[in-house]
Amino acid sequence: MRVLMLVPSVLRGDAGGASKLELTVRPEASLGDLFDTVAETHPKLERRIRDEQGQIRRYVNVFVDGDESRHLGGLAAPLRDGAEVQVLPSVAGG
Repeated sequence: MRVLMLVPSVLRGDAGGASKLELTVRPEASLGDLFDTVAETHPKLERRIRDEQGQIRRYVNVFVDGDESRHLGGLAAPLRDGAEVQVLPSVAGG
């Protein structure tokens, strides 16, 4: 199953400069499975998204097909073939 992950400019250095990653995951994969795949191909990027316990970092928002992943079950959120996952780290400043 193919999933498209959109990478924001602030994280592209950890994704080899890519703005999009087309990833292959097993059928009926979850968001956690997708990030396991990212860890294999782009470990630095995955560490910016998930903490040491494997959870999505507090300051990172992840959307699956436009819906916030925390409302879809977090890392257990199911993915469909052709799903679009967008990673958005929070930006702070003053």
